[in-house]
Amino acid sequence: MNINISKENIIGFFVGLVSPIVFLPVVFLFLSFVQDTSVYYLWEQFKISDVHRSKDLSLGLISNLIWFYMYLNTDKYPYVRGILLSMFFYVPYMIYVNLIQ
Repeated sequence: MNINISKENIIGFFVGLVSPIVFLPVVFLFLSFVQDTSVYYLWEQFKISDVHRSKDLSLGLISNLIWFYMYLNTDKYPYVRGILLSMFFYVPYMIYVNLIQ
């Protein structure tokens, strides 16, 4: 089995790993407006509770959909493969927190 890993795959992978973490403040800001709470309270819940951390990270993964759609429309498929691979790195943590604990 021959696996070709290109520079574009690696760039897409790191964009997909970092993007949800960078997008978290936007998620907290949106949730603070919707739930009528403070961003500080949501941040404290994120730090303390694994379940809240998992839910907030899954909302942060929405940012990867933006990158996915942007690269898919410009025919830069190696970036798309890297972004999809990075999203699979978040899945074991979310399964562990939501189903096993």
